[in-house]
Formats: sequence, structure tokens, C-alpha cells
Amino acid sequence: MSDDGFRVRDDAEPPREPSAFRPWGMLRTLVLSVLGAIGLMWGAGAVRAPALPEEAPALVLPALDGTTVSLADLRGRAVLVNFWATWCGPCRMEMPMLTSYAASHPKVPVLFVAVDGSAEAVGAYAAQQGLPLASVLRMTDAARKLWPVSTLPTTVAIAPDGTIRAAHAGIVTPPQLWWWGR
Repeated sequence: MSDDGFRVRDDAEPPREPSAFRPWGMLRTLVLSVLGAIGLMWGAGAVRAPALPEEAPALVLPALDGTTVSLADLRGRAVLVNFWATWCGPCRMEMPMLTSYAASHPKVPVLFVAVDGSAEAVGAYAAQQGLPLASVLRMTDAARKLWPVSTLPTTVAIAPDGTIRAAHAGIVTPPQLWWWGR
């Protein structure tokens, strides 16, 4: 018993000070988590990307609008080349973001290279996604040898001087698009 006549328990926890709600702590945690996830995606995509030479290989492919698109004709501009397939779930997930990027950044051509499917199947998918037919290309056997892409989607960023700035296998993020297109 204590001096005032109350019984004191030995196993009682000491009183805690009231904790203040700290929204900046939660915000910091959220921001760091998002940045960490982006960093992991970016790093994992770079690791899984195909081994490509420093200089972008030749790429001359037929477009759905009947023209032929050559990467050499785009020299002097940053270019994004996205390899995808009609059956690829992650490709379908990232396509709206790439389409939006292409529409809002006309100075940075985005070439959508379909690695599979007939012209009709690729055309139907392109129409469904709102892709510009002049930018939707179909992979050829000759191009497949120069561009050994095995993981889809894969996006390759090419600098204005024709060197490969980055290659990423998997869904890209908006910060990557911004960085590559600058």
C-alpha cells in the first residue's frame, strides 16, 4: 500500500504521454514508399532489358497506315520505341499512358512495335487503344535479329544522337517517360 492508502500494482505499465497525430510522418512514409516502388520498378526493368549495343540498331518497319518508318529518319530527336504484343497484359496496362504521352509530347516520337499478330489483329487493337496508325509498326524477322527483345513490354529510349539512352523491360512509369523524352 502507498502512503495515501491506495494499493499500488507492481505490474502496471507507466502512464504514456498522449501521442500527437503527425500527418507529415505519414506523408513522408507514403512518399518514400512510392519512390521506393518506382526505384524498384526502374531498376528491375533495366536488369531485365535486352542487351543492346550503344548505338541504336537499324529499324525499318512497315506502319499500319501503309508507310515505312525508319529510325534513321528520326535522327536528331529523342525517340521512344515500345515493343508490345496484343496478348500481353502488362502491355495493355501501360498502353494508355504511352498513348497519352505520345499525344502530349509531339516532339518525341513514340514508335509502337507489335511483335506478333496479323495486320488485322494489330490494327483492331490499335484502333481500340487510339494509337496513331503511322506510329504502329509490325516487327519483321530482320528487325527481330537486330532487336533481341524477349520480355514484353520493353521500351527503349533513344537519344537524339542515335545512342540508346535506356532500355526498360516491364511497365514504364511517368517519371521515366519524362526523363527519357527530355
